[in-house]
Amino acid sequence: MKLFDVYPLFGVNIVKGEGCKVWDDKGQEYLDLYGGHAVISVGHSHPHYIKKVTEQLNRIGFYSNSVVNKLQVELAERLGKISGYDDYQLFLINSGAEANENALKLASFTNGRKRVLSCEKAFHGRTSLAVEVTNNPKIIAPINDNGHVTYLPLNDLAAWEAELSKGDVCAVILECIQGVGGIKLATKEFAQGLAAACKKYGTILICDEIQCGYGRSGKFFAHQWLDIRPDIITVAKGIANGFPMGGVLISPDFKPVYGQLGTTFGGNHLACAAALAVLDIYEEEGLVENARVVGDYLMEQLKMLNSPRIKDIRGRGLMIGIDLDCPHAEVRKPLIYEQHCFTGCAGTNILRLLPPLCLTKADADDFIERLKKVL
Repeated sequence: MKLFDVYPLFGVNIVKGEGCKVWDDKGQEYLDLYGGHAVISVGHSHPHYIKKVTEQLNRIGFYSNSVVNKLQVELAERLGKISGYDDYQLFLINSGAEANENALKLASFTNGRKRVLSCEKAFHGRTSLAVEVTNNPKIIAPINDNGHVTYLPLNDLAAWEAELSKGDVCAVILECIQGVGGIKLATKEFAQGLAAACKKYGTILICDEIQCGYGRSGKFFAHQWLDIRPDIITVAKGIANGFPMGGVLISPDFKPVYGQLGTTFGGNHLACAAALAVLDIYEEEGLVENARVVGDYLMEQLKMLNSPRIKDIRGRGLMIGIDLDCPHAEVRKPLIYEQHCFTGCAGTNILRLLPPLCLTKADADDFIERLKKVL
């Protein structure tokens, strides 16, 4: 048997990591400005994370959700406190796509509607409902194309209000900073107007914080820069620093009904131990604030390059897009193979920076020097 070939791979076998560095099987060190696609939040192989996960594995790694798991309760309480959503409810699952899937189902169970509004260039996952609200026809199979979704331009409030006023929209799903869409930011005017319109017409507002959330923007959630409070918030990626986990934060206005939602692996003991270790490190090392400070510094240094190859630099915290005048591969490949530095990408021309939130100013300077050599 061989692997089903779904990914175009770089010819590098990563076998070790520490902080913002990774090493391949030949011993070559790489600077990691990619974070495993925004998943590594507290850094690779953090000693506290390893200790807590190992201790939990030595006790029990998994039992079903048919019994009490006090780690879930502790995680909900601590996540509520650190995020500012201590009155919300938490449903734990395994991934970002599953988080969005359950958020959309819960919205539809609640108001009985079917139609959803999503952004042009949105990405919300690859499972059934999640891929349907993702604006990429190449990954939407015919079985997922059910006509439930209308895609609208980010920040065009009039277009969204016109659709919402029809009174049949179940939910709006929004990335306040688009990731795959090219690091495009929702404006405060748009977000607040959209939230008000959702409330007016009985539509549920879902903020997808899977990539832009969990401290990456310099606040715990990216929507907190915009002074809105969504009905449902979805999280994953950085929640457990690489352990598969996702979550749905649900307004107290929603009442649970047994049987509507469920999961086999979600919120298991080992996943909760990993997520609690992440919150420990966030608080002890001030990583949300670090994302803001070092992110601002990195943005400034990028702008000071004044390179004709760079058309625009945008983002917030440690979620930064570098819009190039050429296909991103022309810069990304030599960054990896010659300068030994990983970045992400978006669209055809954008380098996407999604480093661990422990990135230092020295790491940022190191990246700038490597980027200069390629540019």
